[in-house]
Amino acid sequence: MFKKSKSPTRLKGAIPFKTATATALALLMNSTASADNGVMMQYFNWYTPGGGVLWNEVAQQAPDLAAVGITALWLPPAYKGASGGLDVGYGVYDMYDLGEFNQKGSVATKYGTKDQYLAAINAAHAVGVEIYADVVFNHRGGADETESVTATRVARNDRNYEFGGDVIIDAWTKFDFTVRNNKYSNFKWSWYHFDGVDWAQNLNESNIFKFRGTGKGWDWQVDTENQNYDYLMFADLDMDHPEVVQELKDWGQWYINFASIDGFRLDAVKHIKYAFFNDWLDHLRSETGKSLFTVGEFWSYDKQKLHDFISATGGRMSLFDAPLHMNFHVASSSGGGYNMATLADNTLMKEQPGLAVTLVDNHDTQPCQALESAVQDWFKPIAYAFILLREQGYPNIFHADYYGANYTTSDNNCSNTEITINSHKAVIDKLLDARKNYAYGQQIDYLDHSDVIGWTRLGDATHPKAMAVIMTDAGTSSKWMNVSRTNTAFVDVSGNRSETITSNTDGWAQFPVNGGSFSVWVEQTQAQSGNVSVTFSCSNGYTVMGQDVYAVGSDSELGSWNTDNAVKLSPSSYPTWTGTVSLPGNTTVQWKCIKKHGGAVQWQSGSNNSYQIPATGSGNTSGSF
Repeated sequence: MFKKSKSPTRLKGAIPFKTATATALALLMNSTASADNGVMMQYFNWYTPGGGVLWNEVAQQAPDLAAVGITALWLPPAYKGASGGLDVGYGVYDMYDLGEFNQKGSVATKYGTKDQYLAAINAAHAVGVEIYADVVFNHRGGADETESVTATRVARNDRNYEFGGDVIIDAWTKFDFTVRNNKYSNFKWSWYHFDGVDWAQNLNESNIFKFRGTGKGWDWQVDTENQNYDYLMFADLDMDHPEVVQELKDWGQWYINFASIDGFRLDAVKHIKYAFFNDWLDHLRSETGKSLFTVGEFWSYDKQKLHDFISATGGRMSLFDAPLHMNFHVASSSGGGYNMATLADNTLMKEQPGLAVTLVDNHDTQPCQALESAVQDWFKPIAYAFILLREQGYPNIFHADYYGANYTTSDNNCSNTEITINSHKAVIDKLLDARKNYAYGQQIDYLDHSDVIGWTRLGDATHPKAMAVIMTDAGTSSKWMNVSRTNTAFVDVSGNRSETITSNTDGWAQFPVNGGSFSVWVEQTQAQSGNVSVTFSCSNGYTVMGQDVYAVGSDSELGSWNTDNAVKLSPSSYPTWTGTVSLPGNTTVQWKCIKKHGGAVQWQSGSNNSYQIPATGSGNTSGSF
C-alpha cells in the first residue's frame, strides 16, 4: 500500500513540464494537423452495427476517404469490453485483448478480431491515413471475482459527502484474465488499484461506494462538478497508485508498438487526475519517438474549465470543442433567430485554435444518448462549412453525418424509437475538396451580422486562388467581402448558386447566398466557366512496400511540377492508381506519373502527358509506367 495526499489543493496554473521536448512535439503535431488542412473522422457512432464487420469496412473505405481529403481516422475502442462482442468499447475489461481471446463470451470484439484490426490499420497507413485509438482509462468493468472491501457511501450530487458509516462490501474488483494466460502482460487488477465502485454484491445495492484504506480517497485534480467528479462508473481507477500509473504506461507503450497507431482520443479526461496525462504522454512520446497527436474528451460547455485543463496539461493534448458544438445545436434549434455573429464566441476555435478539435456531432450527442444535443439536419451543411473552411481548429467529421445511420433504441428517454440520421456525404465531399484546394492563406472575417456571416481566404504560394465563404440561418441575402482580386470571376463550387460573381477594381465583391444555406465562391482563371473534376490514372504502377504513385504537373493543383506537392493517387485498382482533381475548365494540363519512396522519385518515362480539360462536366486522362 502507499500514502496518498488528501489535501484538495486547487490548481491555479499550469503544471510544470516534465520534458519540454514532449510538449513541443504535441504542439507541433496539433499545429501541423491544422496547417496541412488535415481532417479527422470519427469512424463509428454509438449504434454502429456489430457482428465484427467494422474493421473490414475501414480497410475497404480507407482509399476513398484518403482521396476526398480525410487524413486520420478516430476508431472506437479496440479492446474487449465487459459485454464482449456487444460492448461499444467503453466498458473496459481487458485492454490487451484486441479480439484475440475467448473472453466475455466472444473472441472478436463488436468490431472484429485482432487480425482484422491490424489489417485495417495497415490499409489506412498504405493510403496515408493515420489512426487515432480511443482509450478509456477512467474505469474497468466485468471483473472476474469480487473482493471484500471496507467502503462508505457518498452522495451522487456531492461526492465528498459521506453517509451511512463504513460498511463491508463485496466489490467486483478482481481481474485475473485467466484465458489470456499472461500473454502480453501478467498484471492483475485488485481492489487497491481502485478508489470506488457503484455496486455492492453482498448488499444487492446500487450506490457510489468510496473505498477506505491507506491512501484511499477521490483524486482531487478532476472536474469540480458534483464537488468532485473522479467517480464516473464501474470500478474507478486510483490514479495515485504507482502500480496503476506504471501499468498504464506499460500498456500504452505495448499498444503503440503492437498496433502501430499514430495518436489517441482519450475518453472522459475530466474524471481523471489531470497531472497523470503529463507523465503518461511524456513517457510514451519519449519511449516511442512518436509525436502521438492526442485529443481529450473534456465534455463541458464551460470554456474556462477547458482552458484550465489545457493549462494543467501544458498544451500536451487538444480538446474537443464542446462549446462550438453547443453553439451549432442552439443555432439549428432557433428557427433563424440565432445571432450568427456569435457562432464562434466562447469556443476553443476562437480562444485556443491550435488545440481545438472542432466537430458538429458525435456518438454522445446523437439522438437517444445521455448528452443528446444533435444539430438539426438543415443546419449541418452550414456547420460543416464552418469547421472545414476556416483557418482555426482541426475538424472532425462524424461517421453518421457522412454515411448516415438508422437504428432503433430505448436508451435514455427513448422508447423503442427509430432514429434516422441523414447522410451529408455529397455536401461534405464538396467542402473537403474546397478545403484541400482553396482553404489557405490569410483569412479575413466578416462575422459581423446577426443573420449573414462570411470570411475570405486569400491563398498562398502553392494554392493561389482566393475563396469567399458566406452562410445564413435566415433568408436569401448577400455580403460585401474583400477577396483581394481585381476584376476576377468567382463561381460557387458548392453548387448552391449558379451565377458568376466578378470582383471590382478594388478587389471586393457582393457574394450572394440562398436562405438557410451556404456558398463557397472560388476564384476562376481567365476564360474559365468553372472547375472540372479530372480523373488521373497511372497504369502499370507496381510498387514496393512504402512506395506510392502520384500525379504531378503544370497546374498548381498538381504541384506545379514540384514533386513535394504532387497528388497522391489511390491503389484501389492496383496496379492502376487513380485520383480525381478539380482543375480549371477549358485549359490544357501537362503532367506525369511518379513513384515516391522516402526521398527517391521515379518518373514515368517519355514525354509529358497532355490533356485538354473540357469547359464543363468531368474528364479523364491516363499515363503509364
